[in-house]
Amino acid sequence: MDIQEKLLQLPFTFQVLVAVFVLLLIYLNYTGVSKVERGQAPPGPKPLPVLGNMLLLNLKRPDDSLCELSKKYGSVFTIYFGPKKVVVLAGYKTVKQALVNHAEAFGDRELPPIVKNVFKGHGIVFSNGENWRDMRRFALTNLRNFGMGKRMGEESIIEEAQHLIRSFDNFKGTAFDTGWPVNYAVSNVVCVIVYGRRFAYDDPRFQAAIGRCKNNTQLFGSPYVLLNNSYPWLKPLLKDVRDLIGLTDQTNEIQGYITSRKETSDKSDQNTTPFHDNNLLFSVVNLFGAGTDSTATTIRWGLLLMSKYPHIQDKVHEEIDRVIGGRQPVAEDRKSLPYTDAVIHETQRFADIVPLPDTHITNCDVHFQGFFIEKGTPVLPLLSSVLRDESEWANPYTFHPEHFLDDQGRFVKRDAFMPFSAGRRACVGESLARMELFIFFTSLLQRFRFTAPPGVSEDELDLTPVVGLTANPTPHKLCALDRS
Repeated sequence: MDIQEKLLQLPFTFQVLVAVFVLLLIYLNYTGVSKVERGQAPPGPKPLPVLGNMLLLNLKRPDDSLCELSKKYGSVFTIYFGPKKVVVLAGYKTVKQALVNHAEAFGDRELPPIVKNVFKGHGIVFSNGENWRDMRRFALTNLRNFGMGKRMGEESIIEEAQHLIRSFDNFKGTAFDTGWPVNYAVSNVVCVIVYGRRFAYDDPRFQAAIGRCKNNTQLFGSPYVLLNNSYPWLKPLLKDVRDLIGLTDQTNEIQGYITSRKETSDKSDQNTTPFHDNNLLFSVVNLFGAGTDSTATTIRWGLLLMSKYPHIQDKVHEEIDRVIGGRQPVAEDRKSLPYTDAVIHETQRFADIVPLPDTHITNCDVHFQGFFIEKGTPVLPLLSSVLRDESEWANPYTFHPEHFLDDQGRFVKRDAFMPFSAGRRACVGESLARMELFIFFTSLLQRFRFTAPPGVSEDELDLTPVVGLTANPTPHKLCALDRS
């Protein structure tokens, strides 16, 4: 009689006890091995059933909440957005180690429900694997062909800067919202790349397209999208999510422009290569979303900060007048304008345009800083914690251009300057954005002095951001006074 037959002859209660004991041994053995072989999971606050740690988060500024939690739990910690487990990386050294030194392991993008519904794995930003590699390479090649970082691209930006100056001139020194003209100008740079032409700022079709793009970008960062990503079953109840899907479906206009620009090609293989219509369409959507809003928002912050701190604006004017005079600023002037360059960099750092970037996901098991992170774990590199790392910046919560200057007033690069992220998923259009920021900002400051509206003091200008996917300035108006 074998062991199985003997066990079957025992009383049922005893059989159950034996089974429980065996399962307990298996469990203890497995968990014991896993702790030894895998290592400890990152610490974090204890989650509640269903809610996770949502009660600890300010849904309007989750980045602030996560930065505070990092002070308690360390630079690598676990948070639960509802039932979804996310590992947060905080501080310059930790974020750099993950995105640069472990670029492959942390290089994939998480595709939450709303992203899957809208982009379906197409384009550059929200795709992975071979599709992402092919589309990123395609985008970089075409941006370089356009002249990203070269004279050809620079001439297009200079031309658009002149259109923007004329737009500001039309207000004759009266107070106005800088938002839409700046958005139109930066969008036109992308339009020249994608469509081969620019559009007039008063073109109703152009205005509507840019409005949809801007609204879409803000909706992506709304608390309701965060809730949908944590609780997908809430989608029918969340108006912002429904609006977002509807807005993204309104891409027929972009598709029409793409079609008109296509050269005659073999239609038979369009859907068997990465370069089919959906990939091209959503790559263009990505270029407009990432290439317009963040750059335009940074320029708006720069003009607001010049109005808020006129003594800093005075120094920028003095340097531009002394070095450039009345001629058109060009990209090469950056080397001769260290203070102006420092102001632009500090604007990017202080404004913290993308406080909560898109979440990454581990594509393999990772041992990181003594912790074990399983394959498929969403990972959030907290860029706010890098740009305001108290161990890296002398005055992290103050607008302080001297962060980028040495004792002799020369510009100095800072490793902890990561507004474009880092590693494999760094912004594909970084070189273009840097050129735009310098030429637009320098051209505007050469021509105008920016001030608060009449009756409003500099102290009354509000620097509180309105946070969506990007952190925009609070709605405001400025005066652009002609210096010529």
